[in-house]
Amino acid sequence: MPAEPPQTSPVQGIVLKILSVIVFIVMASLIKATADHVPPGEAVFFRSFFAVPVILVWLWWRSELGTGLRVSDPMGHVWRGLVGTLAMGFGFAGLGLLPLPEVTAIGYAAPLLTVILAAMFLGEEVRAFRLSAVALGLVGVLVVLSPRLTTVGDFGNLEALGAIVVLTGAMCTALAQVFVRKLVQMEQTSAIVFWFSITASILSLATVPFGWVLPAPREALLLVTAGLLGGLGQILLTASYRHADASVIAPFEYASMIFALGIGYFLFGEVPTLVMLGGAALIILAGVLIIWRERQLGIERAKQRKVMTPQG
Repeated sequence: MPAEPPQTSPVQGIVLKILSVIVFIVMASLIKATADHVPPGEAVFFRSFFAVPVILVWLWWRSELGTGLRVSDPMGHVWRGLVGTLAMGFGFAGLGLLPLPEVTAIGYAAPLLTVILAAMFLGEEVRAFRLSAVALGLVGVLVVLSPRLTTVGDFGNLEALGAIVVLTGAMCTALAQVFVRKLVQMEQTSAIVFWFSITASILSLATVPFGWVLPAPREALLLVTAGLLGGLGQILLTASYRHADASVIAPFEYASMIFALGIGYFLFGEVPTLVMLGGAALIILAGVLIIWRERQLGIERAKQRKVMTPQG
């Protein structure tokens, strides 16, 4: 089925992207608020299962229920779901161990690692500029992690464990993005979004033997709301890319740090350190450089195609 032609409304795309960032940060905050009592696997279930009705309503509203759920590569969805569920689980576990801004900053490593994995597994060409930007970003990750790395040998230090867990989650997220890049070549975005939620809901049930709990009414409300927001955030994110090029709206992902800092400070009493802020700045700079380079290469390729197109 041919992809829907992109719309050209950059402002609308940017607004939708920022809204998705806000929704996802609020969702993460709700998960964090329950992390002291609710295991990560159980949180993954709520986040995934209660996103499904939101996504189904969205598909019905777009008249895509019949076509948007068809798949051509079932195993591709399974692998993407498995790795994506691990990424979510590690991320949720990290929220219970580290401040929200720190989890957000380490999570920014995912797109940097995606560049490396895409070169390894998809054969994408990575030149010196992007490699240099990735290296800069990884230095930023090490800066953020540095206070935790000094205590890795202390197995009783939960923050050191949290740093390892969140970084592992970022690696899983990067690998999941590689699977998504392959899936989008033959699958509808709506199918990828829907079947990921279904797969994650099912896979999360495998963690029941490891100690699910009966959430208190307040916790249940927060978890269900997190799931609904997760579905809404995914819809907003998908819609944003329908209205503007990825290179235009991708930098606004880093607005999440502003919201994470505010929520972390006012709701959880988390005061960021200068080391964390400095490392986050390096990671964000690296990400913006990669996005800028991709935009420049896209412009160059468009010019080349125009030159090579026979003129009538």
